[in-house]
Amino acid sequence: MYDAYKSTADWRPVAVEADLDEPLSRWLWLLKWLLVIPHYIVLWCLSVVYVLLTVVAMVAILFTGRYPRGIFDFNVGVLRWSWRVAYYSYGALGTDRYPPFTLAERPDYPARLDVTYPQELSRLTVLFKWWLLALPHYFLAAVFLGGYRFAAWPGLGLIGVLVLIAGVGLAVTGTYLRGVFDFVVGLDRWVLRVVAYVSLMTDQYPPFHLDQGAREPALAPHDRQSAD
Repeated sequence: MYDAYKSTADWRPVAVEADLDEPLSRWLWLLKWLLVIPHYIVLWCLSVVYVLLTVVAMVAILFTGRYPRGIFDFNVGVLRWSWRVAYYSYGALGTDRYPPFTLAERPDYPARLDVTYPQELSRLTVLFKWWLLALPHYFLAAVFLGGYRFAAWPGLGLIGVLVLIAGVGLAVTGTYLRGVFDFVVGLDRWVLRVVAYVSLMTDQYPPFHLDQGAREPALAPHDRQSAD
């Protein structure tokens, strides 16, 4: 399963996948805001470092066309950690397995993220992509998240409303509504692609389409050619 996930990163710069980790508790989701407080504290500190290192990476890309590998690995680790926490809590409620405190890959965890390291990045767009080029996505992400938040998002946007519906469904039926799950993961995937783009990790502009479901969709032939 994880091998298939890793293979998507060979041609898709940002790969976001998740397993619906059933059975899920009917009522644990009501307490997860409390359980994830240690993660929120750590991730807030890491997010400060993340922003500062992204500025350093911007300067490096401007002069060399390359993202410093150590900074890249650290920032991907922060995104990976944030996605696991969001998936456990109110970004999806997709698992009751407590997220590990690590930047490293955890292929056994239900929520996984990978970003392919770019061998070369455009110097021309590095000063514009994170604010000007990404403006349309910022507006959409604000709708999804209920305002701007880092990747471990609790919020009252579209994702928050759908996750609340999923939580009520769990309480009533003991099951996660599959259509809601697919839609939520698709929205999360959209947000994470945008975060990776504005963090300068890729030059591939995030697509304006919703790739729903647990797995990254296969690229159409013309999309494969453009990705190459």
